[in-house]
This record gives sequence, C-alpha cells and structure tokens, in this order.
Amino acid sequence: MIGANKPFIVGRDDSLVEIARRGRLGFQPLVAANPGVDPWLPAAGRELVLPYAALLPPGLLPRGITINLAEYRLYLVWEERGRRQVRIYPIGLARDGWMTPEGDYRVSVVIENPLWTIPEPLRKEYAAGSAVIPAGPENPLGTHWIGLSLSGYGIHGTNRPYGIGRRVSHGCVRLYPRDILDLADKVTRGMPVRVIYQPIKVGRQGGDLYLEVHRDFLGRIKNPPARIRDQLMRRGWRAEPDLRRVEQVLENARGIPEKIGRITDEGVEDEFEKAPGSG
Repeated sequence: MIGANKPFIVGRDDSLVEIARRGRLGFQPLVAANPGVDPWLPAAGRELVLPYAALLPPGLLPRGITINLAEYRLYLVWEERGRRQVRIYPIGLARDGWMTPEGDYRVSVVIENPLWTIPEPLRKEYAAGSAVIPAGPENPLGTHWIGLSLSGYGIHGTNRPYGIGRRVSHGCVRLYPRDILDLADKVTRGMPVRVIYQPIKVGRQGGDLYLEVHRDFLGRIKNPPARIRDQLMRRGWRAEPDLRRVEQVLENARGIPEKIGRITDEGVEDEFEKAPGSG
C-alpha cells in the first residue's frame, strides 16, 4: 500500500467535483469513497475521506506507465538514485463505446503545445470553425500530448479539468494540467505503457491483508472471491481473511484499501473457497 487517505471538512458552497479538482483527485473515486454524500450539495461541516491511499495493481509494470481503467488512475514507475519510485495520477477516461483498448504499448512521441486536428466524427460536436485547433486555452489536449504506439490514442492534459475521474473522453486518457506537466517531464520516447482493467486488488502492510474494490463498470467480474484468491496465490501469500468483512468490502466498492485479515505462514486451507459467490 502506498499513500494515505486524508480527512476533509466540507465548506459552504463546496461540491465533490470542486473538492476533487482542488485535491487533484478523480471525481468518481471521491464519490465512491464517500457513500451517501450528495456530490453536488454535500452538507457543510461533514467530514469526507480523500482517497489518496492505493494498493499497487496486479500487472503493474516494473518501470513505465500502467493505466488501470477500473480505478481512474495512472501509475508511473521509474528509478531514481537506485530506488524505485511510484507516482499516481488521477485520470479521465473515455465514454461508452470509446474506451482505450487494453494491452501493452510504448510512448511514441511527446509534444509540447500540440495542435489538435479534430477527427471527422467529432467536428459537429465541437462546432469548430476549423478542423485544427491551435495550441492554447481552447485546445482540449492541454499543454502536452504523449502519443502511444496505438495509433490515434494518447495521454494528454485538458482544458476541462472537471472531467478527471469521469468517463467523458473519446478514447484518450486525460490528466489535470499540473499533472500532465509533471508526467511529461518524466516520460521518454519508447517508455512502456500498459493499459489494464483491475477493479479488485489485494495488498499488504506488514502482516495485515488489505482489499481495494472499485466499481466494475464494464461488468466483467463474475466471481470476485476467485479474483482475490488468484492474486493471493500469485504472490505466494497464505491468509486468514474475515469473510464477512470481505463480503462488505466487495459490496460497498469504495475504492479504498480496507483491512480484511492477516497474512500468515500457517494460514487456513483456502478460506476463499467458502466465500459468497465462489465456484
């Protein structure tokens, strides 16, 4: 587990979309972490959880960029002074029918102050007088374009920061303006990029076992306990899970790491076989 969640007291006229922007969080992850809170009119004085803690996803590249669509996050891993560093950025995703394809790619180009040639199907939507939008505050690509070896797809900034943590783009991955500056400074041509969809993650802190569950918005996970069991087996961990707690975390899908038991050398004989939905 990396990072730590933080408390936040709602002020007058606050909304979760504005709190997410100020805190450099994704909107939907902030909503999920705070169930029962009206995202547009949260009660002033209410305490929120700002979800900065995360478990590293299975399939994370040892170096490079990993984009986990399910959690609206981009992970950058690099080495500095002989130590591995990890940085997490909230991202905006594509709407239905435009989702960035999963797979392994590479950074093909990094362009500062890019022009944007509007694809033909989108020209009516943007109602632009020209097919090309020059660099500047009206350019949806923001200040940088990080192109991928997957033609037509890339990672870029945005002139619409309220879309971070939402599914609003046409296939590319958006970052907050400050974040794309930071990422572009660290990215190099040829850097590996992996796009995954992992709503369920397990991890540990010391001897404690943690589970982080995000909403399965693509409807792919038919047997959540099997996913948990598979990740434990791949790591070679034996666990003593609290199965009732596991069920609660799976049902609530708050997208924050939650303790569900212990890692032990002794363990029990595959407790997840007894979990609801197994088999």
